[in-house]
Amino acid sequence: MPDSESIALSGRIVLSDHQYGKAENRVVRIVRDTPRHEIRDLNVSSCLRGDFENAYLTGDQGAVLPTDTQKQTAYSYAKEVGIDSPEAYALALATHYVADVTPVKQARIEVEEYAWVRAVVDGTEHDHTWVRGSAEVRTAAVTHDESGTQIVSGIKDLVVLKSTGSEFKGFLKDEYTVLEPTDDRVMATSLVAQWRLAGTDPGELGWDGVYARVREIIIAKFATVHSLALQQTLHRIGEAILEEFPSVAEVRLSAPNKHHFLYALEPFGVENKGEVFHADDRPYGLIQAALSREDAPEAGNAWVPYRGWLA
Repeated sequence: MPDSESIALSGRIVLSDHQYGKAENRVVRIVRDTPRHEIRDLNVSSCLRGDFENAYLTGDQGAVLPTDTQKQTAYSYAKEVGIDSPEAYALALATHYVADVTPVKQARIEVEEYAWVRAVVDGTEHDHTWVRGSAEVRTAAVTHDESGTQIVSGIKDLVVLKSTGSEFKGFLKDEYTVLEPTDDRVMATSLVAQWRLAGTDPGELGWDGVYARVREIIIAKFATVHSLALQQTLHRIGEAILEEFPSVAEVRLSAPNKHHFLYALEPFGVENKGEVFHADDRPYGLIQAALSREDAPEAGNAWVPYRGWLA
């Protein structure tokens, strides 16, 4: 065991960082300008960064825009600006706070969008009824200050599984290794993918189009890459996104390995040739990767979160 050492610090105590906002405003916008309605279902968090030290040091609220005001703004902007996409809506909110609220030096807006699928009645899509879509969640984070804007789009909780086409062998072993190598396994994950734009223009596909295409790429690569490791699959996914979109500067991926273990049926005299598994949710391997272009612009605070700041 290494020697331990107690260290006493005597430096002055300072407020080294801070931020505040209104987290998880559940904003649902229904557009009913025509008989066929449209819906956007969002979870919106606003975070303000700036000259708020006195609120922490002395309790002086003179520079603090109430979090309740941020809530009201989120709902009002859903009508005033509309929600053409999570990114455009978040950009409008972030720009407003920096431009119109003097103490605010930087604003970060984090948005999650939940999918609704239009109901089908007698073979026809219904004009104003939906069914909740899959568990995956679309994400967007806009960080804006006077120096510029960073936009990170993403998807999380995208659960995918392939029943073959995945190996795991040739790994390092030590005295604690009991895992057996395999050249045919079930590979499953609940993927998180985020991509940072080099600018603020998504191009001719628009924000919704880029999101849809990235989702297609993720699923296609997961399905078709013969995987020697989940790490390799993540690299191929990130590489394909960057190759498809020159406007994307960086991709970050996180994939918990949702293990499926072959269940022993031999005690019952039953043969199990990769057909019956036990799905184990924890513990799990957590594989992560970031891919970027060598000429990618600086990220600034693009990856500095509001929720999960201390994680």
